[in-house]
Amino acid sequence: MLRPILILLLLLAAALAVYEFGGLSGAGRLNALELPTPTMKAPDFPSNLQWLNSDRALTLAELRGKVVLLDFWTYCCINCMHIIPDLKRLEAEFPDELVVIGVHSAKFTQEGETANIRQAILRYEIEHPVINDRNFLVWQSYGARAWPTVALIDPEGRIVMIRSGEGVYGQFAEPIRQLVELYDGKNAINQKPLNLKRETETAPESCLAYPGKVIAGIVDGERLLFISDQNHNRIVVWSLDRGQVVRTIGSGSSGFRDGSFDESAFDHPQGMALVGRKLYVADTENHAVREANLETGEVTTLAGNGSQAPGWGAAAGKGRDVSLSSPWDLAAAGDSLLYVAMAGTHQIWTIRLADGFAAPFAGSSREGLQDGARQRASLAQPSGLAILGDRLYFADSEVSAIRYVEIGTPEGRVGTVVGLDLFEFGDRDGVGDDVRLQHPLGVTTDGNLLYIADTYNSKIKRIDPASRRTETLVGGKAGYRDGAKGEAQFYEPGGIHWFAGKLYIADTNNGRIRVVDPADGKVETLPVEENPPDSAAAVKAPLARVGMGAGKIFIRIVPPVGWHLNVEAPLRLSLIDGGGIARPAVAAEINLTPKEGESEFALPVIWLKGKGEAVIEVNYILCGDQDASLCIPETKQFVIPVEAGEARETGIYLKI
Repeated sequence: MLRPILILLLLLAAALAVYEFGGLSGAGRLNALELPTPTMKAPDFPSNLQWLNSDRALTLAELRGKVVLLDFWTYCCINCMHIIPDLKRLEAEFPDELVVIGVHSAKFTQEGETANIRQAILRYEIEHPVINDRNFLVWQSYGARAWPTVALIDPEGRIVMIRSGEGVYGQFAEPIRQLVELYDGKNAINQKPLNLKRETETAPESCLAYPGKVIAGIVDGERLLFISDQNHNRIVVWSLDRGQVVRTIGSGSSGFRDGSFDESAFDHPQGMALVGRKLYVADTENHAVREANLETGEVTTLAGNGSQAPGWGAAAGKGRDVSLSSPWDLAAAGDSLLYVAMAGTHQIWTIRLADGFAAPFAGSSREGLQDGARQRASLAQPSGLAILGDRLYFADSEVSAIRYVEIGTPEGRVGTVVGLDLFEFGDRDGVGDDVRLQHPLGVTTDGNLLYIADTYNSKIKRIDPASRRTETLVGGKAGYRDGAKGEAQFYEPGGIHWFAGKLYIADTNNGRIRVVDPADGKVETLPVEENPPDSAAAVKAPLARVGMGAGKIFIRIVPPVGWHLNVEAPLRLSLIDGGGIARPAVAAEINLTPKEGESEFALPVIWLKGKGEAVIEVNYILCGDQDASLCIPETKQFVIPVEAGEARETGIYLKI
């Protein structure tokens, strides 16, 4: 249920969205050192809030002498995502004088949990401190009215200006520059670094980093799975037939560059569509749609120039001449046309594959849920697409709805299967208007039914589009667990694709690809890892001198701060390669069940006389201290140079 105060605030959102203190002009133009005279002291932060990207609560008194920028945001909001590059640019230009603080005031229930905000911080690669303002205390004290809202505070702790909307760099760079110059002239600028602990310092790594979407198809007779490895800025191609990664598309570095698969660069790619031997990619933060030719191994740009289109009145254009805005998913209509979920302008677009001509197809660019003629209808951050018959179904995330646009007739019409409005959300199965979803990001079809990733409910649901009946297939409490229908857990899944009788899920916050059998609801994790193992990434241990015969390799696991070893999941120790110096004493692979408080584990081996390098692998699961349902699998590999001889210790001790 929506909080009463939030309802009141949102009713005021259409009112004054730009306001200043002390006479700053409406256009925000400042001549050299002609700053407004701030008259309002900035309210300090309540003492009981939870902080992220910081190992302590900050106060405005501690920040005296710094220019402070408050960013009021919520992690579902596409406009909030759009200003993150602006904030990073400002932080880079004023590294010692400016402190940006994110004030996360959640729209959706799921977004109010600190553990989930932490995942969003890591997913968006945010480095500044963030407050969990789940009860809107800071929001109210600053009079924020919309997401995003940005407030500028001078080095004496007074509010200079507050603005809502995008275009933050253009509005705030000059005022910040003038504040720095003014207070530096008074010797009143504090340039001492804060030295805060960031969330990245304790974040486990895995092969996939926040996979956003997944699709499957057959290329040259081989069944392939394409995974948008979002935070690694690449596409991972997994062979369902061979059970291994067969190639990656993209260098892994963030950028906007065409070229070979190894040289090209993406920026947080999302949805994909396969047409023959060509894979089309929604390169979301490059505001472009890219073409990966699986035959030639080359990446080119089909449409988009790398610049974000304006939110209102984005114009049609061709190829690299057109501006797009956060394309989030793609659906191919035959071999000639792509439909694009243009999340940034709240529209559906089309792109001709022949020449890259892109144009709006449905949606007026006004955010909301209004059905009707396709070009006059209101959409709200469409994020997933699926074609069924003469309808294009889409997950309209900000209105927590599954909707459709007719594509079989020239005039077309937008309709709604389930979902009501921007602030009507929840978790309720049923029929039609009784159904509640929470920010769904993915939709697919088996040719009859729709399957959706009900993202913020961490569930996979099934919808009959004819009867509008909706039911939960699998999932429930956010977490990571395979198994039967009633046991399996997901964590904010963002992508879903039906292929050959199975559902493939991009389980975004778990960093995993899950497989669901719709017939019985059984869930498994696809073992997507780099194949063969990258020995260069393995830890090289110091030379160990041991005695011949029975011995052990001891592994001590010390989890990073904020994490603990899962004692309910098996831990696996494997001798990957004996190197001619070691062989298994019991088996090449042993599975253990850790006990509470246990941190050291042993792999029995037989040491053989001579010299060599043994390779071992450790697989285990870490869970969060604050949220035990947040669990992430980890894999560590060690290369151990060993010299085995007479009368020596037989144990080797390693630490993770």
